[in-house]
Amino acid sequence: MTDVLSLAGVTVQFATDGLTEASPAVAEFSLTVAQGEIFGIVGESGSGKSTIANAIMGLLPLSCEVSGSIKFKDHDMLALNEDGLRRLRGNDVAMIFQDASASLDPTWSVGDQIAETIRAHNRISRAAARTRAVSLMTEVGIPDAASRYADAPHRLSGGMRQRIVIAAALANNPLLLIADEPTTALDVTIQAQVLDLIQQLRTRHGTTVVLITHDLGVIAQICDRVGVMHGGRLLEVAPVAELFANPQHPYTRALLAAHPAGTPRGKRLPVIPSEWSVKTLRAREVDVVEVVAPK
Repeated sequence: MTDVLSLAGVTVQFATDGLTEASPAVAEFSLTVAQGEIFGIVGESGSGKSTIANAIMGLLPLSCEVSGSIKFKDHDMLALNEDGLRRLRGNDVAMIFQDASASLDPTWSVGDQIAETIRAHNRISRAAARTRAVSLMTEVGIPDAASRYADAPHRLSGGMRQRIVIAAALANNPLLLIADEPTTALDVTIQAQVLDLIQQLRTRHGTTVVLITHDLGVIAQICDRVGVMHGGRLLEVAPVAELFANPQHPYTRALLAAHPAGTPRGKRLPVIPSEWSVKTLRAREVDVVEVVAPK
């Protein structure tokens, strides 16, 4: 099966004041995602999940140093200039951001923002783009979408704004969809609709999806494979069923044990020690990342 996304040794280092030596936000991240696969990335807040997503999209600040290799199909994402990235973003590669308020222009109607995404990459009339935008708004659960088309973002609830962001990301049927916490602020019914939409996109168009979340339930429901991150490193990659049934890495086992669903009623919920550090070991000519508790 053809790989749509390939990352090799990706390291992301944010600029510091020069007085202190900071650890990289992401270190030696390597991963391949096959065409039509839904790959989940799970981990604690601050583990580097969103940073790697922004690195793929070329959305990190200029003060940030990104090394390694990021390839989408035949495109070297780190070698593309801004014009090259702009042609890909929103068309072949799209992203659902977790902060819908920051993703939407407060001076434009929500419908026009979706329609503009369509017209930016397609020769299509305003009327046709509007029709497509209304259809997408209906798909993601916006009630009476035609009448809400002209609403400004502040007139919608947080959950409704998130659905608008999702509709814009799906507008051009992207080959690769990066979904960064796509179900944030959504109730369980709409969350199920959104996940079903993502699955339909894969089924109908062969869309490859990288799903970033901290919700193990979402991972179990929708993903084919999953990668576990901690401290900016990818610790374990496995098929979803295998990861839940037989986690290999100590951190993965601790993460699963800390889930409330696995703790008997009346017993204290296990906690992952905050003092744990990430240690890189070499074994069998392969880099192995292990979480170890300090002595």
